Amino acid sequence: MPTVTTSPAQPVLWRSPTLGIVLDLTAAGPSHASAPDFGAAHRRMLEIEAGAIANPDEGRQVGHYWLRAPDLAPGPLQHDIRAVLAECHAVAVRAHKERVDADDLDSDLRFRSLLVMGIGGSALGPQFIADALGEPDDRLAVHFLDNTDPEGIARVIGPLDLESTLVVCISKSGGTAETRNAMIETIAAYARAEVDFPSRAIAVSGEGSKLWQFAEGWRARLPMWDWVGGRTSVCSAVGLLPMLLQGIDADAFLEGAREMDVHTRDADLAQNPAGQLALAWFALTEGRARRAMVVLPYRDRLVLFSRYLQQLVMESLGKELDLAGNVVHQGIAVYGNKGSTDQHAYVQQLRDGPDDHFVTFIAVEDDGYSGQEEVDPDVYAGDYLQGFWMGTRRALSEAGHRSITLTLPTVDALRIGALVALYERAVGYYAEFVGVNAYHQPGVEAGKKAAAQILELSRAVVGALTDEGQTASALAGTLGADAGELWHILTRLATNERGVVSVPGPSPDSDVFLRAPA
Repeated sequence: MPTVTTSPAQPVLWRSPTLGIVLDLTAAGPSHASAPDFGAAHRRMLEIEAGAIANPDEGRQVGHYWLRAPDLAPGPLQHDIRAVLAECHAVAVRAHKERVDADDLDSDLRFRSLLVMGIGGSALGPQFIADALGEPDDRLAVHFLDNTDPEGIARVIGPLDLESTLVVCISKSGGTAETRNAMIETIAAYARAEVDFPSRAIAVSGEGSKLWQFAEGWRARLPMWDWVGGRTSVCSAVGLLPMLLQGIDADAFLEGAREMDVHTRDADLAQNPAGQLALAWFALTEGRARRAMVVLPYRDRLVLFSRYLQQLVMESLGKELDLAGNVVHQGIAVYGNKGSTDQHAYVQQLRDGPDDHFVTFIAVEDDGYSGQEEVDPDVYAGDYLQGFWMGTRRALSEAGHRSITLTLPTVDALRIGALVALYERAVGYYAEFVGVNAYHQPGVEAGKKAAAQILELSRAVVGALTDEGQTASALAGTLGADAGELWHILTRLATNERGVVSVPGPSPDSDVFLRAPA
């Protein structure tokens, strides 16, 4: 059973006896006077795990907890989950063993690099895991394409030896624009290098999706399920396959997540770290987005954790409407970098600036390196690291700013899996406390629709140009569009010589745009 320490003046200090993870709320301040009903939220979490519809917008279940405990899944899914995990292992073993050109018996060239392309949950989770658990002698060196930035794509692909590079393309729907664009650019790069792409490509997508169909004949295809959301997909093939190809112990990762789930499933709040964490968030935000969450991990390996949490927390909790349809504008803004870098960056404002934030310190007990030199008599670099985070916490507390501390005994696959599971459940509890749906994302869909409209406008504006030229404002009247948006579209087209010529005026709103000569 976890160890819990309490006193009238001290909030809970929780520790898992097997994981060694400690949740320290001693600097989080008093509980909220009108704390929500943990029992009701806990019952709802159990209903979700039992298969209740969690996303009524799409009529789907939310089953990421089943991915590390298949026995909890509805009967037919248990086999599917185990089968995909086994297939991920098999794909990785094959990649690690075989020569790049199996027909060339004199070749001993092995796969050395892995290129993973995805966006949002299909990239942030795998990126965090790869950086947190990567080593210089990994089986494959991992690189990511997570944007539709053409220069960014070229910078990643350019240095790679494509002959010895495997590609994993991840898109649940199969039609996500950023991932599709990266895939098109990557296929073209392989063609220019005269390297066979399908024998080096693996798709992770919904069965029957556009990507699934396009990937017929590729090295492998692994399924994603509609009951796994992108931001909670790291325990599916989305995260497990890159882990295994890189050489990370994915089974230990799943074990850590599974063990943390046991703790966060406990009906006794004193034994439930996710419930305690979510209630602390509720108190610190006053249940109404009063303060932002600043994540300060004091270990370089954890620098991407704040980016991972930005999606998990902000996409899950940032909602205009509550479950009853009331306008509430809920959410918790998340930002962060790493300690002790932040000592020399924005900690100044955190201490002396407005009371608009709370800090989450993440500390690691094991320094992770036994070859340290003394930097002062009987003092090592790791001692300074601890001194900085504890000193910062004290300085914030003295200034009236509250904080949460999470301590890991070491950074390994077991603890990172547990860390992911802890925050997944805390987000679920907090959503219940404030009455929003953590499992849909209508704002994301609105952004995608607006982007599609901009692309249509970009295509239409070139056809509306004349040889004499017009200002963006004049074209806006013709097209019924926004002049500011048109100016940005036209300027970029002209910069990239895409059928538009720009004649700068005294100010941007007097710039003239005309059709480029044929």
